[in-house]
Amino acid sequence: MNDVDLSMPDVEVESVSPEGLKGRIDAGEDVTLLDTRMESEYDEWRIDGETVESINLPYFEFLEDEIDADVLAQIPNSREITVLCAKGGSSEYVAAQLQERGYDVDHLEDGMNGWARVYERVEVERYDGSGTLYQYQRPSSGCLGYLLVDGGEAAVIDPLRAFTDRYLEDAAELGTDLQYAIDTHIHADHISGVRELDDEGVEGVIPEASVDRGVTYTDETTPAADGDEFAVGDATIETVYTPGHTSGMTSYLIDDELLATGDGLFVESVARPDLEEGDEGAEDAARQLYESLQERVLALPDDTLIGGAHFSDAAEPAADGTYTAPIGQLVEEMDALTMDEDAFVELILSDMPPRPANYEDIIPTNLGQQEADDEEAFELELGPNNCAASQESLAGD
Repeated sequence: MNDVDLSMPDVEVESVSPEGLKGRIDAGEDVTLLDTRMESEYDEWRIDGETVESINLPYFEFLEDEIDADVLAQIPNSREITVLCAKGGSSEYVAAQLQERGYDVDHLEDGMNGWARVYERVEVERYDGSGTLYQYQRPSSGCLGYLLVDGGEAAVIDPLRAFTDRYLEDAAELGTDLQYAIDTHIHADHISGVRELDDEGVEGVIPEASVDRGVTYTDETTPAADGDEFAVGDATIETVYTPGHTSGMTSYLIDDELLATGDGLFVESVARPDLEEGDEGAEDAARQLYESLQERVLALPDDTLIGGAHFSDAAEPAADGTYTAPIGQLVEEMDALTMDEDAFVELILSDMPPRPANYEDIIPTNLGQQEADDEEAFELELGPNNCAASQESLAGD
């Protein structure tokens, strides 16, 4: 038990792996979750889905031998319940208590920490460039990355430090050498894997425009300036400078087929502009974002796919399961992309969500200005990403 020191009832509780739970949700099964974390943690970050019913009852409600009848009344006894917590300890205890009382229960292995280690690779089937393009998806936080493979070479865009080994293993599985690890910007919601991959012999690439923020490891990586190109087999990754979310925000056009936009444009929203300079600089950044979207992104052909670095619960996956969409579709669906500049700025500043958890530590860690070991880095990025403006106000009717 790794959450709290509890005396387990004498029953054997079955467990479900995070990947197994994700599979059930993806298959459209009805899933009932009993989340035993504190209400504040639950409100900030939880497992959702169209077929997911989630109930929040903190674990301390189950510590007494006689559990309050009002508590039990909130838990359906006519279907299977999956109990979860932060790390898997208290959920096993609660599941055992319920199992003793006749409930059909299991518990989530390693809790929400285990859920945060689910990382899936999905092929972008509409990509029609050279080689094969994959999208990495982290459902716990909505983080997205991209793996381009062609001619025995590969590049990963927006890698996460927590999955450094995974990129190398995937490259080996696909029979290719990982040549480049590329960041779109200095991230505020997760710890970048570029430096760790560079240490493993992969060429790390960071936007030249982000260096002025105080990056300490510039000499160890390759700067990417607007218009620079990186060859991956017969495919080409072109650097497209798109500031707004941050002053160094940079997109990458993959073989003229998909624009990896980082946190500039998502399939359901646009970037928030306040994470670098705060509220004081948000308006100027929003105007810069408008210019980048109109002049650099929306100027591309309508059939160019957009693939951001994040997705939210409001995002709808494409038929291939990826969070990608053609520019033309986004223009039709997102009012923010057809407004004039003043209306755009007013809209995205009007309803800003909370800033990412721990962003004030994550940003300097990604700049190389402070250190975090692997476990500390993983703990820093738990929770929602919140790098987009409010989705509710940006979409069309």
